[in-house]
Amino acid sequence: MKKFILGLVVGLLLPVIGGYFYIKGGMMPVATASAPLPMEEKIARMALGARMHKEMPKNSPVPADETNLTQGAHIYLENCAFCHGYPDQPASNAAKGMFPLPPQLLTHDEMVTDDPVGATYWKVSNGIRLTGMPGFNDMLTPTQMWQVSQMLANADKLPDPAKAALKPVSTPAPAPATTPATTQPVKPKK
Repeated sequence: MKKFILGLVVGLLLPVIGGYFYIKGGMMPVATASAPLPMEEKIARMALGARMHKEMPKNSPVPADETNLTQGAHIYLENCAFCHGYPDQPASNAAKGMFPLPPQLLTHDEMVTDDPVGATYWKVSNGIRLTGMPGFNDMLTPTQMWQVSQMLANADKLPDPAKAALKPVSTPAPAPATTPATTQPVKPKK
């Protein structure tokens, strides 16, 4: 019996010690270009899904009307588009350098129109750890978070004002750098 208990203790400690040296030895993939660990995505999705299912609101207090969808589009443009993209535009360079890649929420294949609006609200409010997705709970009001969530839940059937609000704002090209003219020091007149 003692051998069994000793074997059990050693069997439980070896993976813990091995994991410690794996991490401490710098072998754990932490760069965005590194391949994911086996089952990393599956475990993360399972944990996220379980937590959201437990905590997400079931009903939205904000209706998906034209006013709210248009306001949601403005909020998206100001806070989300940099990572999650614009309609009919490629992902930004910053988004391409992230791991996991942020979904381009206004492209047909990555829209969240089939997700419950409460799931999107939960993600907007709380963020998602280790993904770069911030929680906006301290930056946006609950109404604003519902508006952007409703806009994303209805992204495939937005009214024209909301579509127009999602157009990227063109920024003027930066002025060319100029070299200041060299001047000779002014000598005081005598």
